[in-house]
Amino acid sequence: MAAAASTSMAATAVLMHRLPAAKTTAVFCPLPQRPPLSAAPFKLLKESRRSSKILVKASSSDESPIDANELFTDLKEKWDAVENKSTVLLYGGGAVVSVWLASIVVGAINSVPVLPKIMELVGLGYTGWFVYRYLLFKSSRKELATDIEALKKKIAGTVE
Repeated sequence: MAAAASTSMAATAVLMHRLPAAKTTAVFCPLPQRPPLSAAPFKLLKESRRSSKILVKASSSDESPIDANELFTDLKEKWDAVENKSTVLLYGGGAVVSVWLASIVVGAINSVPVLPKIMELVGLGYTGWFVYRYLLFKSSRKELATDIEALKKKIAGTVE
């Protein structure tokens, strides 16, 4: 059966090259035809792109904004200044593991058919609430700014 199918396919392939090309026929379409595009809009588009280019001038300065040796020496000095190196490594490892676990949980949630759309709706709802609560009015924006400053001070340890 497989041999017959493969020989018929081969015969079809050989015959396809010998058959004359199919003639194109007019097809009736009830929709109106679109007028052909003129080249004028494209010329305007090219000109507008040309005028919006930003010119960048290269300078031959030996000073680079980031020096790799300086960066490594700063990092080494900060690492030497740390008293509890094991605690820092433990926190760093915990952060890596928690990011890995979070990606696994998000992947599992994403594989459930309806749950990603529900999560999108929850995110949109929370975003709308946040905008209404903190960004819409001037007084609430000031409140948000003071809350952020208080959090910065709390994290930096400069709370009075």
